[in-house]
Amino acid sequence: SGRSPAPPAPAPMTSPKPSSETGGLFCSVGSPDGAISDGDLRGHVDSFLASLGERRDVLILPPDFTRFHSKAGTITRYISEYYNFTPRENDGDGSGAKDGRPPSTSTSSCSPSIQIIPALGTHAPMTPSQIELMFGKELSKKEPNPFVVHDWREDVVTIGHAPSEMVSEATRGMVDEPWPAQLNKLVWEKRIKRSEDGARESPPPLVVSVGQVVPHEVLGMANFNKNLFVGVGGVEAINLSHFIGAVHGMERLMGRGHNPLRSILNYASERYLQGELDLWYVLTVMGSNDETGEVETKGLYIGNDIRCYDLACELSLKVNFNLLPRAPRRVVVYLNEEYHSTWLGNKSIYRTRMAIADGGELIVLAPWVETFGEDERIDKLIRRVGYVGTPSVMEALEGDAELRNNLSAVAHLIHGSAEGRFSITYCPGRLTREEVESAGLGYADLDAMRRRYDVETLKDGWNTEANDDDGAEEEFYYISNPALGLWAVSGRFEDGSSGTPTPSYPPSSAKRGGTNLTFDGQEASDASGGVGGWKRTPDGSNSR
Repeated sequence: SGRSPAPPAPAPMTSPKPSSETGGLFCSVGSPDGAISDGDLRGHVDSFLASLGERRDVLILPPDFTRFHSKAGTITRYISEYYNFTPRENDGDGSGAKDGRPPSTSTSSCSPSIQIIPALGTHAPMTPSQIELMFGKELSKKEPNPFVVHDWREDVVTIGHAPSEMVSEATRGMVDEPWPAQLNKLVWEKRIKRSEDGARESPPPLVVSVGQVVPHEVLGMANFNKNLFVGVGGVEAINLSHFIGAVHGMERLMGRGHNPLRSILNYASERYLQGELDLWYVLTVMGSNDETGEVETKGLYIGNDIRCYDLACELSLKVNFNLLPRAPRRVVVYLNEEYHSTWLGNKSIYRTRMAIADGGELIVLAPWVETFGEDERIDKLIRRVGYVGTPSVMEALEGDAELRNNLSAVAHLIHGSAEGRFSITYCPGRLTREEVESAGLGYADLDAMRRRYDVETLKDGWNTEANDDDGAEEEFYYISNPALGLWAVSGRFEDGSSGTPTPSYPPSSAKRGGTNLTFDGQEASDASGGVGGWKRTPDGSNSR
């Protein structure tokens, strides 16, 4: 896979009594070469919850079905079972601890109320069948229903702002306005109450953010405070954060745990969340078993500050980052049932674009893809504008008020465009040729391509096929789940560039009414368009 040899596995670390006031790292266990059984996972979760003492009110923030393989559904179920909210179900792998100890049967002496808000961000709500598959039968049929649907357009409150100077620095002067820190109103209602003399209520509401750390196209690495400010955030924050990521450059962000956009979220966490919420993070690192290909838990990190995130990032880069020795001319990606839209399925583009050779081809096998956007408004915008490259998208933005009010869609269109460097062939099960090609993508028949690329027999990594013309073998690179990794060749990851000359792109102008968003005198910093970052043209005021 191109990974460097893994260092010796770190010794597991748990803290017997983390403090929500002074900060604490409760659990740090993981290795690229090992795996954490479901029995051990339950044991760590039970021990963590026991260390916090009794609770009356618990709010869990797991990801949605697009992170089905994160183990977040299983961990959410373990929390529910520990607090006697639902009966215990069998562990997924039927195992106890790896040293032969039986599975944990620890439960709390209290039975708090529990609510669960899947961190949808811009995604469509989970269906009942998805909830049952991810969180188990007991939680899915619990009455009253503990699951709360997050509406990123309506259900939020702005709790503060990151200063415009941070946004300007992250965007090389293109955006000069504060970034709004927004949360679902229910999350903000869990603030710790204090008496007149400043004493904290006891016990305070417990907020547990659960999720997977993995390379991400907007934040560099997924999860941690992204789960709050994006996963259960609001339209203004999500739009601006996605656009900041596009302007800064996807290829300068992916795989980097600390970057200017993450600094903005960290600022908001430190200023507005710490001390206000009893907030804990339960973070996993997932990887594939080298022999079976099955997804397994490689790491678990539990804490209430940035240390658990940093440690998870460190392991994720060892597990999920694939540095290839050469750039494949053809990459074939399979999208499983988690991907029903190109908004989700374009992970196949984001996660491979730093690996694909110039002039190469990306083939996306997408049996379940049936739409472009995750809601009707975004879907219409994608269909109308298309994945047509950064210059055309930015030109459309200039005179389109609806686009200017949906900057996350603009960022998505930039991220999903090949910018002419390679071709993208989508093979969807539920979209027509006309729909796909009108959105700026290539089309091929799914059945024909699945006969050519049999996902039941292909192995992740390098494969070969016979050339139709002369029978000579040609190699291609296969990826069975793009959500589990990031693929690159060394030159593109190290300097964030495509290795090709800088094209000139100075859009004439684009201003968003009532803000300081400008594009005058801007150009893409490399041939992959906006995804490689933006800079001022030579006559600009902040040339770099």
